[in-house]
Amino acid sequence: MLRLVAGRHRGRRLAAPPGETTRPTSDRVRQALFDMLWHAPWAGREAVEDQRVLDAFAGSGALGLEALSRGAAHASFLESDRVALAVLRQNVAMLKEEARCSVLGGDALRPRQAPAPCALVFLDPPYGRELVPKALAALAEAGWLAPGALVVAELGREEALELPGYAEQATREHGAARLVFLRAG
Repeated sequence: MLRLVAGRHRGRRLAAPPGETTRPTSDRVRQALFDMLWHAPWAGREAVEDQRVLDAFAGSGALGLEALSRGAAHASFLESDRVALAVLRQNVAMLKEEARCSVLGGDALRPRQAPAPCALVFLDPPYGRELVPKALAALAEAGWLAPGALVVAELGREEALELPGYAEQATREHGAARLVFLRAG
């Protein structure tokens, strides 16, 4: 069972899509991720509060919804799996956050044009497919990344990541996952 860790919706449960198609970020990893954002000299509360956020490969929407709970102004969600998309819409409705969310069916590798650029971007694609560089290129081309956007990518622990034009701020390992914090150049 997923729960929101902190903020306005702290403790609220989120539904997760059934099966193995999506792999929701655990509560423990989300807590660590947001603790880093909150306290890092290269981020801070202002990295989340009052920002537009993109949760690509959204699944249940846990990352974007956690950001909203912690004060983000708006969250956009990109998800291509229809079952996950239905669960995501259910989670947004349960939290009564429809006014601050855009739930978009679609592929992060071929995204629609952004309605507005986002200052904080979460990428949690399936591990081992080297999708982060491809998704970032497509999202930048479609106008999703604000200048100097902070990108948080969740990868498999052994997965390589080389991204010219992005400055790595930090990396942390949590079980099978590795979180990489990047700043768009």
